[in-house]
Amino acid sequence: MSEEHPADAVERRLSIAQTLLPVLGMVVFLGVGSGLLGLPPHGPLLWSLVLTGLVGRFWVGVEWSDLTGGVENALETGLQAILILFLIYALVATWVSAGTIPGLMYYGLGVLTPAVFLPTAAILAFVVAVAIGSSWTTAGTLGIAFVGIGSALGIPTPMTAGAVLSGAYAGDKQSPLSDTTNLAAAVTDTDLYDHIRGMRWGTLVAFGLSLVVYAWLGLAASGAIPAGQVEEIRTALAGTYDLSVLVFLPLAVTFGLALWGRPALPTLVAGVFAGVGTTMLVQGVGFTATWDVFLNGTGPETGVTLVDDLLASGGLSGSAWTVSVVVLALSLGGLLQATGVLGALARGLTAAVSGQRSLVAGTGVAAFVTNFFSAQQYMSIVVPGMTLGDLYEEYGLESRNLSRAVEAVGTPTGALLPWHAGGVYMMSVFGVGTAQFGVVPYPAYAPYYLFAFFSPLVFFVATVTGLGVERRAEPDGAVAAGDD
Repeated sequence: MSEEHPADAVERRLSIAQTLLPVLGMVVFLGVGSGLLGLPPHGPLLWSLVLTGLVGRFWVGVEWSDLTGGVENALETGLQAILILFLIYALVATWVSAGTIPGLMYYGLGVLTPAVFLPTAAILAFVVAVAIGSSWTTAGTLGIAFVGIGSALGIPTPMTAGAVLSGAYAGDKQSPLSDTTNLAAAVTDTDLYDHIRGMRWGTLVAFGLSLVVYAWLGLAASGAIPAGQVEEIRTALAGTYDLSVLVFLPLAVTFGLALWGRPALPTLVAGVFAGVGTTMLVQGVGFTATWDVFLNGTGPETGVTLVDDLLASGGLSGSAWTVSVVVLALSLGGLLQATGVLGALARGLTAAVSGQRSLVAGTGVAAFVTNFFSAQQYMSIVVPGMTLGDLYEEYGLESRNLSRAVEAVGTPTGALLPWHAGGVYMMSVFGVGTAQFGVVPYPAYAPYYLFAFFSPLVFFVATVTGLGVERRAEPDGAVAAGDD
């Protein structure tokens, strides 16, 4: 007899009240704390942790060791994301001091115009994300440069951020180097390239629709450049940094290693060292001062306030605010998993399944709900991916239907949530805060992050019409009979 996971045991005896209380508590805490009172998410997340722990221990009866084990498992799952956060903050600081990001801004301002900027930024972010397999790294490197270029061209930062994120997440979903793409294939027992092919047409349609809107927004923004501002910014950059071709060495090292298929962590470490080396050799900064930049960030004085603000960075120590939110969010997700709440929600959403199409659509909803409450995209893939696999077997569906559902909805939507690990990180990268509709907070770039809306929309339309539902082939070559 197989050993039963503790979360599975409690999940079957959870009442509706036990399932919903932690969920509603989190919604109220985040809505009132962050949305109404304007508090940072740390406090509301801690309140949610305490409530979920108390419900799990004293109402549901989960052992303390199982609760702490759930937190430990969640932190272990998200450890790579936490380490990447540390490294990207350090990498951005060293790339600024090396002249890499200022160089991208300087040369980009020479060729881009407001009319083509947004679709161009989205396409370039897509290409880079496919090549390196990381939406976070794409946003934290090229995204920073695009914000600077867009600001000089009169494009609002939230709009630029939305375009970059659309390209970054669309490319990430099509990259065999992506951690979420590999995770979705692994937990659903799907061949990696079958999974990528299964997502391809939906991803490209959603990204294509995003590009159409960005092109329209670009046309509306044309002619908005204040006279002389671009030249003022380029002059300030050239007067502060040596902008020879050597400043792009960190870019070549990082993307070269990614294209070679090296893992994300050593690739980013190499990018940091390349930034440090370029800062010393090209910009003439001393060894000690360069490593101080690595730790404490940059505060350039170019003589232009806009440029100084864009190139200011916090370094490794500047990641503390973001990493602490991610740790709290991961811990909450682990408690929700250990108490059985996440699994109960996922199964509850598919309880009304009456056929193949409703199962696939319900999986997409389960991915978003898990994303919402666990605050990290790995859980949105793992929980429905592992919970619903048997149902796909029962309904005669190819496993790539399951892997496509969790990625099409789960991966891109996390950055829409200000308490989510992805949302927290992207807001810090682009330097934007939250906006509110009523008391509901959301990142200021959310209305322009079009791929996060089009990807689920295309997925659900395709599923409802049957275009995206693939039935499993029987041994004799026939296709499993459908029941929709």
